[in-house]
Amino acid sequence: MRHREVHRGERIGWLRAAVLGANDGIVSTASLVVGVAAAAATRHEILVAGVAGLVAGALSMAAGEYVSVSSQADTEQADLALERRELAAQPEAEEDELTAIYVRRGLDRDLARTVARQLMAKDALAAHARDELGLTEELAARPLQAALASAATFSIGAGLPVLTILLVPVARLAAVVSIVSLLCLVALGAIAARAGGARAIVGSARVAFWGALAMAVTAGIGRLFGTTVG
Repeated sequence: MRHREVHRGERIGWLRAAVLGANDGIVSTASLVVGVAAAAATRHEILVAGVAGLVAGALSMAAGEYVSVSSQADTEQADLALERRELAAQPEAEEDELTAIYVRRGLDRDLARTVARQLMAKDALAAHARDELGLTEELAARPLQAALASAATFSIGAGLPVLTILLVPVARLAAVVSIVSLLCLVALGAIAARAGGARAIVGSARVAFWGALAMAVTAGIGRLFGTTVG
């Protein structure tokens, strides 16, 4: 039977964007809803604020991820272009460079030279991209994938507090949104930690702490300004 290993690093690109999007969607929108509700706003005002936060946040996440990951992709392509030129101009020096890398990793020099030559004969650019630059196809920057994952998961996360606005009495809205959002953050942190190979309790604790802090601060500001304006 063929042995097939699945490493968690293969999913790091979309996992990072998805977790960031969902977490930010819950925290930012729930905090916004709690803050507006604490200012003694009406259901309609809270709903408008929540929907506006969802739409603006999703678009902002998509744009931010796309620009950020595009910059990473541009850097990767520039490094590959430089490596391609060096391979064309100085193939012997590039072979020496690859040999030295394998020697530092534990191979004796003759074996390292043989490995370098064989890998360069098959695909010199791929060998240098992987072993010199640390670039692989699995971990390559994918701007569109990151943007879509962030926008979609932000919308899902933000949809929870927006839906709560429609179902819960205004008098209890701030408390219910806070509790439900924290429970969802705990679940999200646990899922993300397990997917990444970490302990679920650690992932849950860190997202719950920052989520609770954000909602507490915005609730305090909302109550302060609501009282002041009133």
